[in-house]
Amino acid sequence: MKNANSPRSRALRKGRVSICGQVYLLTAVTHERRPVFSDFINARLLIRSMQEQHDAGRVESLAFAVLPDHVHWLVLLKAGTLSTLLKGVKGASARRINSHAGFEGPLWQTGYHDHALRRDEDLREAARYLIANPVRAGLVERVMDYPHWDAVWFEP
Repeated sequence: MKNANSPRSRALRKGRVSICGQVYLLTAVTHERRPVFSDFINARLLIRSMQEQHDAGRVESLAFAVLPDHVHWLVLLKAGTLSTLLKGVKGASARRINSHAGFEGPLWQTGYHDHALRRDEDLREAARYLIANPVRAGLVERVMDYPHWDAVWFEP
């Protein structure tokens, strides 16, 4: 595992800003890429933690896909910073999952990846790409067969 204080880790954080009203594609990865979210309940506990951030008004959750060892989340930042947002999601989900599964130690890798979508990028196309990850990963043949995704544009 890379040290959060390593020069590379610090370099990744340089120039990182959080702009309310900006749409971001966020990716967070489990510690040592353990397939924690292969367990249905663990995945739902993570989704619950993400939903709480949405319900608290910190983000508008546009789309997400929880894969066995990472999560992709398309959000409109409404309040606070990305760092605070991910710290809240990771902390709440780690406490719940560690309690449920009897895990000890870190659940998540330190840090996260973020990509601010430019105005010319199509949000729906980004969401389609994101929710198709389980198909590309070979977990299912059709997106509709995967239980751990959602998008505001989806209508059952």
